[in-house]
Amino acid sequence: MNTEILYGALDNLFTWEVLLAITAGVVGGIIIGALPGLSGTMGIALLVPVTFGMDPVAGISMLVAIYAAATYGGSISAILINTPGTPAAAATALDGYQLTLRGKGAKALAVSAIASMSGGLVSAFALLLIAPPLAQVSLAFAASEYFLIAIFGLLIIGSLSAGSLLKGFAAGAIGLLVATVGIDILTGYPRFTFGTTALQSGIALVPALIGLFSLSQVLILAEGRSTSTAPTRSSVTGRAMPTLRELRRLGGTIGRSSGIGVFVGLLPGAGGDIGSWIGYNEAKRFSRGKDREEFGKGSLKGVAGAETCNSGVTGGSMVPMLTLGIPGSSATAVIFGGLLIHGLQPGGALFTEQGDITYAIMFGFLLANILIGAFALAGARYFVLATRAPIRVLVPVIVALCVVGTYAVNNSIADVWVMLVFGVIGYVLRKVGMPPAPIVLGLILGSIAEKGLRQSAVMAQGDLLGYYFSRPLTIVLMLLILLSLTAPLLARWMRRRLPTEDSESGPRPEVTP
Repeated sequence: MNTEILYGALDNLFTWEVLLAITAGVVGGIIIGALPGLSGTMGIALLVPVTFGMDPVAGISMLVAIYAAATYGGSISAILINTPGTPAAAATALDGYQLTLRGKGAKALAVSAIASMSGGLVSAFALLLIAPPLAQVSLAFAASEYFLIAIFGLLIIGSLSAGSLLKGFAAGAIGLLVATVGIDILTGYPRFTFGTTALQSGIALVPALIGLFSLSQVLILAEGRSTSTAPTRSSVTGRAMPTLRELRRLGGTIGRSSGIGVFVGLLPGAGGDIGSWIGYNEAKRFSRGKDREEFGKGSLKGVAGAETCNSGVTGGSMVPMLTLGIPGSSATAVIFGGLLIHGLQPGGALFTEQGDITYAIMFGFLLANILIGAFALAGARYFVLATRAPIRVLVPVIVALCVVGTYAVNNSIADVWVMLVFGVIGYVLRKVGMPPAPIVLGLILGSIAEKGLRQSAVMAQGDLLGYYFSRPLTIVLMLLILLSLTAPLLARWMRRRLPTEDSESGPRPEVTP
C-alpha cells in the first residue's frame, strides 16, 4: 500500500457519513445478534438496499460493522437467558449462563466484550496484512482461472449445510439454475424468461437476498414456535469489569483463540460456529487444575475462548472474499453481493485501482471492532432489553422493511414479487434443512463461471484440456478444488467431535432458528 492510497483511504474513512454508518452498524448489529431467531446475515441482507444511496465506503463499512457486531451480540442472550442469539454463540452459553446464575452475568458480558474486541482487532490486522499479497496473485487470472475460482467457491459454500452435504450442493445447484435466467451473455437469446420483460435482465440480486435471508426467517418466526426450554433470567448483576489479575489469566486464552479464529476464517466453509467450539475446546485443553474444573460450571476462560475465536473468524473470512471472490460464510456472501452492487469486483484491481475505497473499508472494520468493545462495555445493561422484544412486534416491522427496501432499489413492483417468491422458496428450503447461502453463491458465481468457461473454450481453439493444463495457475486451482471436496467431511467431523469431546462441558445448548 503506497502513501497515496493510504492517505486516500483515511480521507474516505474519516467523514461524518462513514463514521455514522459504522456506528449505526455496530449498534444495530449488536441488537440484531442479541435477538434470538435473527442473525447478522439477515440484518446485512435487509440493509443492502439502504446502501444504494450511500457512498461505497459508508455502505460496505456499515455492512461489515453489522457482521462483526452481530457476532458479539449473540453472546448477550447466550449469557443471560441461555439462548444463543447466533449459532456462533452456542459455545458461549455453556459457561456464560452458569456465570449469570452465580450472579456474575455482568462480568461474563464484560469478558465477552473484551474477548470479542480483541479477536476482531487481530482479525482486522490480519486482513490488512494478508489480503493485499493474495490479491496480487489474482492479477494473473484469465478466463480459465475465473471459471475454476467460481467452481471452487461453489464447492466450498455448497458444503455449508447443517445437515446433509447433498442438501448443500443441491442448494448451490438451484442457485446456478436461477443464474441462467435472462439474456444469454454470448448469443443474446432470452432464457427462462417466460415472455416476461422483467426477467430479461436476470434475477435481481437484492430481492433474492432479502427474500432468502430476511423474509424466510420472518416466516419461521411467525410460526410462533420456540425450541428453547431455558429459564428466562435476563437481569444483569454483579461486578462488571474483571480485575487485572483475571485479565492476566485470560491473556493466553485470548491470544491463542485470536490466531485460531483467523485461521478458521481463512478456511471457506468453516464459519464462526465451528470457530467458537474450537476456541472453547482449546481454552479447556490448555487449562489446568481448578481452571479446568470450572468449565461447564461458569468459566471466564470458556467465555473468552469461544468469543475471541468467533470474532477472529470475521476478518479471516473476508480475506478470500475480497481477494478471490470466495465468501467464507453466509454473511460474507451477502457482503459480496453488496460489493458487486457498488461496482467493486473482488481481485487485484480492488487493491490497486480502487485501493482508497478498499483500504478505507478495512480500516472501517478495524474501527468497528474498537467501537464494539466500547459500546458493549458501556451498554450491556441496556442491550439486554433487545432480548425481550416480542415476536408479534418484530414480524410486521421486518416484513415492512423487506417490502420497502426491495421496492426502493429500482422502484419496481416486479422486484417485490421476486422477493416474495424467494422468501417462500427460502422458507421451504429451511424447513427441509437446505441452507440459503449456497443459492446466493450460485446466483452470484453462476454467471462468472459461465462467462469464464465459454470464453476459455473460445480461446482454447478446440483443445480445452490442453489449454487448461498449459496454465500453472489453472492446475493449482484444479488441485485446490480436489482438496476442497474433503473439507466438508472434516467440518462434519469437527462439528460432531468438539462439543462432546469431554462430557464435563455438558450438552450443546439448543439454538433458536
